[in-house]
Amino acid sequence: MASPRVAILADDLIWATRLVAQVRAAGAEPVPVQTIDALRSVLPASDAVIVDLTALRYDGIAAIAEASAAGRRILAVGQHDDLALRKRALDAGAERVFAYRKLFEDGPMTLGSWLTLAKVSL
Repeated sequence: MASPRVAILADDLIWATRLVAQVRAAGAEPVPVQTIDALRSVLPASDAVIVDLTALRYDGIAAIAEASAAGRRILAVGQHDDLALRKRALDAGAERVFAYRKLFEDGPMTLGSWLTLAKVSL
């Protein structure tokens, strides 16, 4: 069985690089993009999506809504103390919203568990 393809929408180079490495370490194929237009182009071939909510080039909530409308499972990552943004992300269709620190410390295990659940659900 092929590894799941995970679109990663992040415009910050450091976090995009970290998320790609974490997804790869979890056994999935990362597909990094930096804009909503680029996300739209990879959604049809993606099994799941990770959206970095702290972005300058796109609206993370709009990206989550589009990915959700496309039937993809979504995980978001953002600041741990921005509860209003976390709630908006969940309301838009994100399954979970993790703090950066959680993915920095436990990324492969956390993402691996989420992806395993995603495989069962797909």
